[in-house]
Amino acid sequence: MPRPIVAIVGRPNTGKSMLFNKLTGKRLSIVEDTPGVTRDRLYAPCEWCGRTFTLVDTGGIEPNTEDEILLFMREQARIAIESATVIILLCDLRTGVTAADHDVANMLLKAGRPVVLAVNKADSTGPTDPDVYEFYNLGLGDPIPVSALHGHGTGELLDACLAFFPEQDEEEPDDDVIQVAVIGRPNVGKSSLINRILGQERVIVSDVAGTTRDAVDTPFENETGKYLFIDTAGMRRKAKIGDRIEKFSILRAAMAIERADVCLILIDAQTGVTEQDTKVAGMAHEAGKASVIVVNKWDAVEKDDRTMDRMREAVKRDLAFMSYAPVAFISALTGQRVNRLFELIRFVNEQSHMRITTGLLNSVLADATARVQPPSDKGKRLKVFYITQAGICPPHFVVFCNDSSLFHFSYRRYLENQIRAVFGLEGTPVRMTIRERSEKK
Repeated sequence: MPRPIVAIVGRPNTGKSMLFNKLTGKRLSIVEDTPGVTRDRLYAPCEWCGRTFTLVDTGGIEPNTEDEILLFMREQARIAIESATVIILLCDLRTGVTAADHDVANMLLKAGRPVVLAVNKADSTGPTDPDVYEFYNLGLGDPIPVSALHGHGTGELLDACLAFFPEQDEEEPDDDVIQVAVIGRPNVGKSSLINRILGQERVIVSDVAGTTRDAVDTPFENETGKYLFIDTAGMRRKAKIGDRIEKFSILRAAMAIERADVCLILIDAQTGVTEQDTKVAGMAHEAGKASVIVVNKWDAVEKDDRTMDRMREAVKRDLAFMSYAPVAFISALTGQRVNRLFELIRFVNEQSHMRITTGLLNSVLADATARVQPPSDKGKRLKVFYITQAGICPPHFVVFCNDSSLFHFSYRRYLENQIRAVFGLEGTPVRMTIRERSEKK
């Protein structure tokens, strides 16, 4: 059976993201005193008393607003409420019960889901603050005082949530889930692609660049397998990162790349590869992640019989350091060739997990050194003794030679190309470490 879902909801700036981070034990959600920082739903696994469940952080609910982003946030919170097993309504002890709290409470009562009422910022220890009793007016039962800052009361809060969980069944581990980070500069269609894949408005889509701030995890399964899509904030040039919140978003995007198995690097077909695209792709390359270059908005380009070939050549030229990555042309708006991405994701993920025996590697090495002699300097010639694979994701090879100073980068690149020519390794970077050893050994 699926994991229970616990959604944290409430009006803006009650400390939902801080509580989310405290309960998960990770700084996954952006915490800032500015209301409206959390915009999309943010998921993370959480465990309490042997039960594993999914905790959801949502944006603050403004029941009466005409602001486009706030309307989106309210819609995202509504979706979280509909899918939740239990809902935590988080209020603020310092401000007391507000009209917005009453509006959110009425929304939850109409939803008919189990609700646990928590009153945050009860930071002092000792007797219960009498102001907590004011929250009985919301009609949601006993309020539980908690401190998202210090962790007071979180155990009692989770105990109350567990009381609503269904009986536990044996679950099979999801070891075969491929984690996919969708990355790119702002407004290239990352959130639109996620929504197209899922067939629902899972993340906020807006023409305003920078709408997505958190890295949002979305599980997905189809006939090709299981995936976890991570929609990341668009990465801008540092000179354009004007506020603290957006700086945190860049950090979250970098963290999403680190925990991904595969990166989908989105590029706008109308503008082609920009300087910022090369920096985004460089982050995935340096992290050693299997990657697919996805040219989005292909439906908006005027075409002839060679348009795709010219664009592919331009992408390969501008991202020459990622010549190993396959290029896909899609339209997240119309769905054109989006299903083809699953095949590419699985393919490049398998390539990054490839293991090659030492015997086969050294056969390739012998052939390569016979074709092109190793370089020499001042009468001393490089001797390459043998090569072995040390790791995967990305494939990591260790080459033993007599003098690493003679191992020019061009010869390293030549050996890498020879390995790729024989074994493929398409879609994944390759790491090569050079080590010295004496001829006697």
